[in-house]
Amino acid sequence: MKKGIQLAKKIMIILGTILTVVMMVLATVVHFSVRWMFDTWSNLTMDELVFHLTAPLEGTNEAMIREYLNMCIVPAVLMLILAVILFVTWHKKKIYFAFMGVGMAASLVVSVKVVRGAWDKLDVGDYVESQGEYSTFIDDNYVNPMDVTLSFPEKKRNLIYIFLESMETTFADEENGGAFEENVIQELTALAQENEDFSGESEKINGGYAMPGTGWTMGAMFAQTSGLPLNISIDENSMDTQDSFFPNIATMGDILEDAGYSQTLMIGSNAVFGGRKLYFSEHGDYEFIDYNYAQETEMIPEGYRVWWGYEDQKLFEFAKDKVLELAANEEAFNLTLLTVDTHFEDGYLCPLCPDLFRNDQYSNVMACASRQVYEFIEWIQRQDFYENTTIVLGGDHPTMDSDFCDNIDKSYRRRVYTSYINSAVSAETNYERSYTTFDIFPTTLAALGVGIEGERLGLGTNLFSSKQTLTERFGLENEKREIKKKSALMEEMASLDENKQELLIREGKEPQADVTIEAYDGVNGILPVRVSDFENISNGVADVMLGVWVEEDQSDFQWVQMDIQEDSTYFAGIAIANFEYKVGEYHIRAYVVDGAGEQYQVEETVGIVN
Repeated sequence: MKKGIQLAKKIMIILGTILTVVMMVLATVVHFSVRWMFDTWSNLTMDELVFHLTAPLEGTNEAMIREYLNMCIVPAVLMLILAVILFVTWHKKKIYFAFMGVGMAASLVVSVKVVRGAWDKLDVGDYVESQGEYSTFIDDNYVNPMDVTLSFPEKKRNLIYIFLESMETTFADEENGGAFEENVIQELTALAQENEDFSGESEKINGGYAMPGTGWTMGAMFAQTSGLPLNISIDENSMDTQDSFFPNIATMGDILEDAGYSQTLMIGSNAVFGGRKLYFSEHGDYEFIDYNYAQETEMIPEGYRVWWGYEDQKLFEFAKDKVLELAANEEAFNLTLLTVDTHFEDGYLCPLCPDLFRNDQYSNVMACASRQVYEFIEWIQRQDFYENTTIVLGGDHPTMDSDFCDNIDKSYRRRVYTSYINSAVSAETNYERSYTTFDIFPTTLAALGVGIEGERLGLGTNLFSSKQTLTERFGLENEKREIKKKSALMEEMASLDENKQELLIREGKEPQADVTIEAYDGVNGILPVRVSDFENISNGVADVMLGVWVEEDQSDFQWVQMDIQEDSTYFAGIAIANFEYKVGEYHIRAYVVDGAGEQYQVEETVGIVN
C-alpha cells in the first residue's frame, strides 16, 4: 500500500514537472511571439494577421524567419534549459513544490496578460463579430465591369503600372501633405505635384485610403485591379487551393487582355508568394518575370539572393530592357512592376543609397526608392513610346514597419501614394478628392483614354470624373465598417469550394481515417486491410476503395473494393495472386467517397508480403 502511494506521488510529481516546464516554455513563446509580431507589424490588423499566419512560407524573406527564430524560439529553448536545471537541482528540496506552483501560476498569468493585450490591440472581438455579420454594402454598390460599356480609343495607349511597396503620402513633410518634419520622398512628392494625384489646387499631395482586405501586397494588388477587397470566407492566401481565383469577376487584366494588350508582371521576389501568380495568370494571362525566372534565365548569377530575391536596382534595369522589347511590337502593352526594397523591416539598403538621414536606414531606403523611381520615369520620358504611354505610380499599402510612423500626429490619416503621369484625360474637378484604392481600378482605365459608362467599376469611381466616390458619399469610417463584414455577393463571385482537399489540408481539416494492415495470410494469399475511424468526411461515408501497387512506377496499380462491416469499419483482402505473388512492399492508398460523390484520399501506407 505504502509503495503504491509513493509510486502515485512520484508519478504526480513527474507529470506536474512536465506540465510546469511545458507551460513555462509556451508562456515564453507566446510572450516573445506577440512582442515580435507588434514590433514587426506596427499597425497590424486582425485580417492581416490571419493572412500572415496562413500564408505559405514559399517566397518569404528568409531574414524574417531567422529573426523570428532568434527572437522567439531561442528564448523558449533557453527557458527550457533553465527550467530543467532548476528542477534537477531542487527536486529533493521542500521548495520544489512551491517552485512548481509559482512556475505554473506565473506562466498562466503571463500568457493570459499577453493574449488579453493582443486581443484588445487587434480588436479581435470586433473582428469576430464582423466576420459573422453580413452587409449588403458591397452587394448594393458593386458595379460589374461586364455590365458596363467600355470604349477604348482607336490608338490604344500603353500602360506602365508601378506598385510601390509600402509607399505612403505620410513620408512627405507636413508642408507638402505628409506627416514628417523632413521629406524622405522628395522626388515622388514632386511627381505627384507635377502630375495628377487628385489633390485639386492644393500643393499637398493626396493618396488613397487602404480599406480592410487591402492592407497587404496581394490584397492591395487585387483591390487596385478589381475594385474589391480580398475579404473571403477562407483564409486570404488559400486561393491557390481553388481551381480559379475569383473566376466570376472582370479585372483590369481581363479588360486589357480582351482589348489586345500584351501584359507582363515583373517583381524581384517569387511570384507564387501570396497568390500573385495565380491571380495574374487567371486574370490577364500575364507573362511573369520574377526571381525564379531571373534565376532560370541567368538574368542574375546562380544562387544570387538579397532581401526577398533581387533588389529594385536590378528590377528597373530589367524593366528598361523589357519595355523596349514591348514597345517594338505593334500591340499595346501593360508592364506592371512591384518594387520590394521598401518592405518592412527597415528596407533593403542597396549600394545606390547614401546616408542622408543620419543612419536612419528606412528613411535612407525610402529616399533611395524615390530617386530610383524618378530616374526610371525620366528615362521613360526620353523614349519614343512615351508620348502614347500612361504611367501609374501607386503605393500598395501603408507600411508595416514597426516604428517608422510612431511619432506622427495620431490625427493624421495615412494614405497610400498615388500619381498619374501622362494621362489621356484631365480631372474635371479642382478640389481634393477623398478616395480609396478601389477607385484606382476605373481611374487607371480612364487614364488610358477608356470611356466608362457611368464612371464606376467595382467599388471604384473614375477620379478624373466629377462623380462622387463611395468614400465621399458614405464617409470613410462607414465604408470601412461595412467592408469588414461578410458579403453574399463576394462569396458568390469567389465561387469557393470549401471542401477542396487542398484547402482542408491547409486548414488542418483534411479527411482522415485509420488504415490498418493486418498480418499477411500466406495460406490464402491475402493481405488483410481494415479502414476505420473516419473524420472530416462531408456528407458521410458512402464507399471506400483501395489503390494498390508494388512497382515504383505504379505500372501494376489496381483498384480493390472494400466492404462495410457490422461495426461500420471497411474491410478488404488484397489478393496477392493478382500481383503475381510479388514479395516486398505493397503500397496501399485509401480513398473515401462521400454521400455527394466527392472522393478524398485519406491515408497511404505500406504492407509487407514475404
